[in-house]
Amino acid sequence: MSDLTLTDLIPLSRQAVDAADALLSKARVAVAQKVSVDGKPTPALLEKEQFAAHGLAWLATYVEALRQLSAYAARMEEEGRFSEMEQLLVQVAFGEYLWQMYGGIPMNQGEVVRPQDLGLSQEDQRCLMTPAVQTFTQQGNTAPVRARLAEMIGESAGAATFGNAGLEETYEQIRDQMRRFADDKVLPYAHDWHLKDEYIPMDVVNEMSELGVFGLTIPEEFGGLGLGKESMCVVSEELSRGYIGVGSLGTRSEIAAELILGGGTTEQKEKWLPKIAAGETLPTAVFTEPNTGSDLASLRTRAKKDGDVYKVTGNKTWITHAARADVMTMLTRTNDAPGYKGLSMLLAEKPRGDDANPFPADGMTGGEIEVLGYRGMKEFELGFDNFEVKAENLLGGVEGQGFKQLMVTFESARIQTAARAIGVAQNALETGLKYAQERIQFAKPIYSFPRVSGKIVMMAVEIMVARQLTYFAAREKDQDRRCDVEAGMAKLLAARVAWSAADNALQIHGGNGFALEYPISRILCDARILNIFEGAGEIQAQVIARRVLDGAN
Repeated sequence: MSDLTLTDLIPLSRQAVDAADALLSKARVAVAQKVSVDGKPTPALLEKEQFAAHGLAWLATYVEALRQLSAYAARMEEEGRFSEMEQLLVQVAFGEYLWQMYGGIPMNQGEVVRPQDLGLSQEDQRCLMTPAVQTFTQQGNTAPVRARLAEMIGESAGAATFGNAGLEETYEQIRDQMRRFADDKVLPYAHDWHLKDEYIPMDVVNEMSELGVFGLTIPEEFGGLGLGKESMCVVSEELSRGYIGVGSLGTRSEIAAELILGGGTTEQKEKWLPKIAAGETLPTAVFTEPNTGSDLASLRTRAKKDGDVYKVTGNKTWITHAARADVMTMLTRTNDAPGYKGLSMLLAEKPRGDDANPFPADGMTGGEIEVLGYRGMKEFELGFDNFEVKAENLLGGVEGQGFKQLMVTFESARIQTAARAIGVAQNALETGLKYAQERIQFAKPIYSFPRVSGKIVMMAVEIMVARQLTYFAAREKDQDRRCDVEAGMAKLLAARVAWSAADNALQIHGGNGFALEYPISRILCDARILNIFEGAGEIQAQVIARRVLDGAN
């Protein structure tokens, strides 16, 4: 099967990461030369050389992912938890990702970045020609290895993960609790909610409140559980495995709580955080406008102060769960200062609506946006015409701080989105595996065919890679270390992994996968949004590239 042994694997993985790091260093310098004037990258050249810059971001993401996978392997071995399955998952990942560094990294369908696109020569690529890299590329991801992994995965169908996730016991207990909830209260009903485009029932939302989902990371002094972002990853992953809409309900509370914790006054924290933690108040984020997308500096919705209220006029779009929300974290322009300087965040209270009367608030209207997937909360376009918000609900009590306050949430939001993507990918894997084991063709289950089981194996491998990168970003956040790059990398990779897993799981279903009655059709639609929201993949790669290039000179 493979000549690699546990004794070899961990030191070889470290050596392979060193070689990949050397390639990244050369790529960083080569791309910097393409995009810089007088040693500094310029926006115009970054735009002109976008393919190379974004390719650099993907290469950096691969290197960091393998670094974290190597660290995971070392921890598991030290703790006596590095079984055959974990070893094979790690070696396949190294074998595959190192080969892609040689031959081309798929940034997207039809967009493969190769070393020459980054300005690297054949001589530059020789840093990958080390014994460790050659061992992984020749022995890591082979047909016998995939066959053995397929056998073990088939025997462990129904496991929480394929391969030990490497979590501490408390987080594994949280995973088990959330998995039971998803299995009992979400998975049996999710496809019906999707097909009927119905709201997630309030009894499900209320039970999530009782489980502490909405107060996970809110400090205990404000009624939360006071846990770290790693707990948020586990909960988001398991709930999204049940249904992405359920897994995403906590996102709104997470963003609102972090905004208030980071930028709110003492009075605002005391008023809002306990209500959010208890699930009594459901928040929604109201940032995007019809013509702005990721260009938040161009926001035009105005909030004009009039006595003890702000009067808001303008339009917002792609607002999730807007009708049933009780408070909107709303980014508006409160003065004429250019760009980000004129933006402020309001905690805009509103009455909860329903299907019959979604927006029973003076000065506020809305229309539903029909969507392919990511249902259960509904998406809306909103219009405001002198909609009143109490002046005391200006976040932090000072105008012009809105963009800075929002920036604080980007890391957590992207980590949480990566976790949601992993959950969707896991759902795709389990759905594809079950079908492949039950579907009989030519007198045997189709799982026995290597082109079918191999798809499942690569899902498990890439889920493990994305999971370790995401958990690492969460741990960095919990240590109060800057992790915008790591969070962006986790989101960038996990979104691609989710789409690939869903697409391959549908392929395993054949024609049945194209039928609406099969849940994999929903999973495919749900997976597609993950590369768009919380920073589209192209935006994410641009942000990563800029930070990577900071170290080029």
